Amino acid sequence: MKRGMTSIAGLSIAALAVASTAATAAGELPAWMAGRWCSDADAQRIEEVWLAPAGGLMIGMGRTVAPNRRTQFEFLRVELRDGVPTYLAQPQGAPPVAFKLTQSTDSSVRFENPQHDFPQRIEYRRTGGALHAEIAGPRQGRERVIAFDYTLCAAEPKRP
Repeated sequence: MKRGMTSIAGLSIAALAVASTAATAAGELPAWMAGRWCSDADAQRIEEVWLAPAGGLMIGMGRTVAPNRRTQFEFLRVELRDGVPTYLAQPQGAPPVAFKLTQSTDSSVRFENPQHDFPQRIEYRRTGGALHAEIAGPRQGRERVIAFDYTLCAAEPKRP
């Protein structure tokens, strides 16, 4: 989450992408994030996959790759802690950092941890087949926002 967190991921199976659009509130997980999401920019691919909620837990993972090399990976989850959806990120497999839900609608969520160096805020917003994510917080004396715009990943070709 310090320097290594420039990839926020949310990958899930494309079939799950048409998940519930009920408002995310205390005790509810953002099922609408479920899906396998991709972004291609600057000669790299960012993928984020989120599994649909089950048992009070959503599991996610992300990776950023450049031609023929892995550049970053991240383990993610959203779980209920004391009845509040909490986002946990583990960039490069580091220990998890928790961000509590502070705002939500039927298609957006904001998680915050003001004690963390960077980011202090993680947001997701779903519009149809697109998912916008961003991380933000103070960096080098000013507010920095890093945005990620995903679309549902195309189905992978079957391998012989």
